[in-house]
Amino acid sequence: MKTETVTYLKENANNLELKEELLVTKKGKPAFVIQSYDDYEFQQETIALLKLINLSEKSLQHGELDLGDAFNV
Repeated sequence: MKTETVTYLKENANNLELKEELLVTKKGKPAFVIQSYDDYEFQQETIALLKLINLSEKSLQHGELDLGDAFNV
């Protein structure tokens, strides 16, 4: 992950090419993480999938769902 300052971000916002996430610091401390929209969408889809898996596991443990139902769409 590349690290830059808020000033750098302000000066180069129109020219940023995000091949990787960009950590933006403010007064020497991490303040923001900038990432491409595609990476953001992938991250959100991954989180949603992990939440579904977690819910399925909890339902299975509480007997609300059997293993066959957990994978039916």
